[in-house]
Amino acid sequence: MPLHRRIPKRGFTNVNRVEFQVVNVRDLEGFEGSVTLETLRAAGLIGSSRRPVKILGDGDLTKALAVEVHAVSAGARSKIEAVGGSVTLVVSGEAGPEGR
Repeated sequence: MPLHRRIPKRGFTNVNRVEFQVVNVRDLEGFEGSVTLETLRAAGLIGSSRRPVKILGDGDLTKALAVEVHAVSAGARSKIEAVGGSVTLVVSGEAGPEGR
C-alpha cells in the first residue's frame, strides 16, 4: 500500500474561526434606502441576525443604498459607493477582528 494511504489524515481546526453569512451586491438590488441586518433577515437573505454578515462584490448595483453590515469586500464597497451609496460597519463581539 502506498505511503500516502498509510499515514493518518489529520488537519487543523481553528476554534477562533469566524463564519460569515455572505450576501452578494446583486442581492441588494431589490432594497430601497437602507439595508440593515433586520431587513436582510426579513428578506430571507441571511439565516440568523446573531452571526456576522459580509457583503461580496458579485453582481452590479444601480441605486444608492446605505448598507450596515459586519464586513464588506473591497470590490463590494467600491460598487456601492460608485452609485452614491454608503457602507457602515457594525461592530459586534462575534465578528472578531476580521469583521471590523
